Amino acid sequence: MSRFAQVWRTSTVRLTATFIAIFIVFAILLMGFIGWQSSVQIQRQQTDDIDREIRLFQRIEANQGIRALAFAVNRLATQPGPGIYFLGDASGLYLLGNITDVPAEVVIEPGVYSFEYERPNPLGEEATGRQREGVAVVRSIELGNGMRLVVGRDVVERRGYSAIILQSFLVGVVGIILFSLIAGGITARRVLRRIDTIQHTSTKIMSGNLSERVPVTDRNDEFDALATNLNAMLDRIEQLLQGLKEVTDNVAHDLKTPLTRLRNQAEAALRDTATAETREMALETVIAESDRLIQTFNALLMIARAEAGAPSGALTEINVSDIVADVAELYGPVAEDAGIVVDTNVEPGVTLKANRELVGQAMVNLLENAVKYARPEDGSSGRISVELRREAGRVRIIVADNGAGIPEADRQRVLERFVRLEKSRSEPGSGLGLSLVNAVARLHGGSLRIEDNAPGVRAVIELPAG
Repeated sequence: MSRFAQVWRTSTVRLTATFIAIFIVFAILLMGFIGWQSSVQIQRQQTDDIDREIRLFQRIEANQGIRALAFAVNRLATQPGPGIYFLGDASGLYLLGNITDVPAEVVIEPGVYSFEYERPNPLGEEATGRQREGVAVVRSIELGNGMRLVVGRDVVERRGYSAIILQSFLVGVVGIILFSLIAGGITARRVLRRIDTIQHTSTKIMSGNLSERVPVTDRNDEFDALATNLNAMLDRIEQLLQGLKEVTDNVAHDLKTPLTRLRNQAEAALRDTATAETREMALETVIAESDRLIQTFNALLMIARAEAGAPSGALTEINVSDIVADVAELYGPVAEDAGIVVDTNVEPGVTLKANRELVGQAMVNLLENAVKYARPEDGSSGRISVELRREAGRVRIIVADNGAGIPEADRQRVLERFVRLEKSRSEPGSGLGLSLVNAVARLHGGSLRIEDNAPGVRAVIELPAG
């Protein structure tokens, strides 16, 4: 396929060609209309001049007599210009004027006529004897005394002007076509160059180079806006793929240990030397490890459901105050057994449109983390604070503790899946708690912030109240 055929198949070139064709047709019609109107206006002006002079001669003949009329006709006839004048007697014989031969029907029957004529050239008659030829449009009338008057205008100059208009029109049309083709070619070339850049970048990305980005210029046009959005999308895709890789690595790491323990316990229970007590302990361990695995997968499914925006059950109007108070009351005895005091400050009657199951699970995760890590390094008693309040159209749920806290550099990272700051991973947990809370907050149009409680951690869920 030729290069022209390839270019013509692109929507950009065909759209540009369509606009060029529309522009050319419109320009031709506009210029043709202007030329036609100019010719009509010139013709109308000549007709008005003829009618005006006819009325003038009629007033002169009626008020001042035939001598004054003859003087006026002779004076205008001797002046240079396109005027045509003929005054004849009642029989149509020439008396005076700048033409002598007028067709008989023009003199006999009053009306508007057009005919070819000859008249002496005022500037060269004596020197050359040449006659001026032309075409005249005239009006003939019969005066009150029976004399014949013919007044007209030479239309050769008008036709010459019309020819000039037509010539200018043709030159203009050719210029418009050439200019449109050049402008269209330049426009199509620039557009195709930008599209080729995007396609070239897409090819590199599809080949596996996810770090490639579409170039953005300083023009800030629609292609730059498209490139910016594409780059943002590519950044997000790269982040998701990197997160998927990290999740895969973390899942493999976190599931390998419990699966190994499951296998070892099952193998121990199958040994010939195993006692009934050993087999019973092995089965209990298998059940416990299985429960941990199920919890991990349930958390992953809940996070995926929340991030997909499709939680179990539709969003309904719920009383958040009751949910927060109930969860805090539920974990009160657990915290007390661990030597931790739980303080609650819940504003009553706070409602919003949300999913009860997910909001409750988010509160459970925050309190589990607080109970697990609310152990001051100085050995003093732990303290957990649970707050709920409405401020400026926002609902804030705050769970704070006075434990060791989270370094500032890790406060955003702990919101990712399977991230655990406890490197040895000896503590129970899967690193999905805060990730689930973050997903629930985003699902409801809110956010989760991890702040410094000096000492300890302050987790703030902020949700829209409307």
